[in-house]
Amino acid sequence: MSKAQSHSPEMLPLLSRGKHRNPRKGACFMELASYLAGEHWSDHPACTHSLLASVARLVNDYTSDAERPRLAELIPSVIGLTGDDLHIDALISLRCATIALPVAAADRQRVLAVSVLVCERVLAELDGSGDSLAPETERVLRAVPHARQWAERFTSNVHPRLAAFRRQAAPHAVQCAVEGAAHAVVLDPDALLRRMLAESIDICAAWTGKGTPRVEVHNAAWAEACQLTLAARPN
Repeated sequence: MSKAQSHSPEMLPLLSRGKHRNPRKGACFMELASYLAGEHWSDHPACTHSLLASVARLVNDYTSDAERPRLAELIPSVIGLTGDDLHIDALISLRCATIALPVAAADRQRVLAVSVLVCERVLAELDGSGDSLAPETERVLRAVPHARQWAERFTSNVHPRLAAFRRQAAPHAVQCAVEGAAHAVVLDPDALLRRMLAESIDICAAWTGKGTPRVEVHNAAWAEACQLTLAARPN
């Protein structure tokens, strides 16, 4: 269960898909984070780890219109979560991929299984450990034996470069995971997407030394954010 604490006000800002020039045009999850952090309006603010911000943008865009406003409760939790440790990128990518892998379509399972194995190899290199998989990874891969076999053959001679992993492989893994969960034939894909974001927040908080993520947002700032986004709501 995620430790990320949600902000539970009476009002919630209205979140919408995509990038917006200013709050009068609408707001996504990370744009509101930039606003509440006192930064320039942006969906790529400096206040949040870049891969965590990527997860937040993707989850924002793929969550249904009905459930998207509830994501706003988590916005304060991403503010101030920054760090350079590559463990963060690898663990977030791994968590998102293992959440999506059991429910994704068969063709996407292969890609996700590759991502899982690459993430494990990056972590092994960072920690100087052997080739054994984490128990949760092993459990998830056992549930998709065909995808696992394909991925093991595909990655048999793959030796990930750490810089390239952060720049390319990790963002690709989280994008594939979010898309896989969003299009999965399951009862509540929105719950999977929210879980990805909440558990990614937990990982980033743990590795940046912030503990349980929690940033107090002044009621006045929160109310203004709600008013700005509600004003952008189409009639």
